[in-house]
Amino acid sequence: MLNVQAVRRDFPFIRPGRVYLDSASTSLTPEPVLAKMLEYYREYRANVGRGVYTSSRRATEEFEAARKTLARLINAKPGEIVFVRNTSEAMNLVASGLGLRSGDKVVTTIQEHHSNYIIWLREKARKRIDLRVIGADASGDLNLPDMQREIEKGAKLVSVTHVSNVLGVKNPVEEIGKICRENGALLLIDGAQSVPHMRIDVKRIGCDFLAFSGHKMCGPTGVGALYIREDLQGDLEPLCIGGGSIEDVGVDYYTLRGGPYRFEAGTPAIAEVIGIGAAAEYLMDIGMENIEAHEADLTREILEGIQGDRRVKVYGSLDSGRRNGIISFNVDGMDPHDVAIALESAAGIMVRSGHHCALPLMKEVLKIGSGSVRASLYLYNTKSEVRTFVETISKISESAKGSTA
Repeated sequence: MLNVQAVRRDFPFIRPGRVYLDSASTSLTPEPVLAKMLEYYREYRANVGRGVYTSSRRATEEFEAARKTLARLINAKPGEIVFVRNTSEAMNLVASGLGLRSGDKVVTTIQEHHSNYIIWLREKARKRIDLRVIGADASGDLNLPDMQREIEKGAKLVSVTHVSNVLGVKNPVEEIGKICRENGALLLIDGAQSVPHMRIDVKRIGCDFLAFSGHKMCGPTGVGALYIREDLQGDLEPLCIGGGSIEDVGVDYYTLRGGPYRFEAGTPAIAEVIGIGAAAEYLMDIGMENIEAHEADLTREILEGIQGDRRVKVYGSLDSGRRNGIISFNVDGMDPHDVAIALESAAGIMVRSGHHCALPLMKEVLKIGSGSVRASLYLYNTKSEVRTFVETISKISESAKGSTA
């Protein structure tokens, strides 16, 4: 069981008057992660893989230890973890590095964050790939029969989010992975909203690529990771090459290193990589199952608290077991930005408002051009905060009702 009060003591941002419900955008960072990053700057500030002196060796050891920790987090091999800036860069690496050609079929969905959508639109414009977009209903259910048909007709790659950053719905990635394996299609998973919140096993999912970001999992900004199945790495072209990615160079040739290093040209974000490793260790020490159960409990309480208000429209399934701690909603007669401002003014509650980088879903499925309000939970949120949120939404809704009467 998660001891939320003990967890909260690790987060300096948390203080009276602040209720942070925007972790789907970016999470808070605990003291152990900050301390580990400061340790690098204070104790062994040197480049990695560049020197034989003690500080450089220590920096390299800590950097590679972070790679091993992230591998444990998702049940991968250390050599299958590539460090990138964020989920967006990771998916761009796959999109540009696969060497897609005219006619190659890529399957994605209407649920996707822009980072897993516009990259395929660009490949369609550049290389005339055959892009297929699978629909979903307002509850978040993907049209899996359509997806299966498209995969069976010769898809080269399927690229899908594990958890919708708008609806919070958990997509059946294991089932999708099985269909891909049976038909020789590659599978890329956007894990930005899943890796921080639940136990992930890339072997069980059967994916070939998995992308996620440090700043959504209690780590620093500017660092993320891409899982690339070991046997695929030699076939994927790096986004950039240079120092650190080179095995040999002559006057008229070069040879890239093997493993993840071929994708990690230049001096990396060393402190940030060490930080994401510390964040992964922090989450695993608490227990991913404990985090998931805690969020499910809070999500259920929010849904039960607000769905009885007819002026509050909740998007996605109302079954808390089918989603994680992301709740998108609107208050009838109010702009979502005004609701967000009212929440902070009334009770110090911080939420996201707008399109959440998912305009196709907003426009084509949910039919809400103005966007929505989004509250998102994490391990440091409490039942008291949830009750404050529900009570404040009720007051805002009642106020909106009075102003339009």
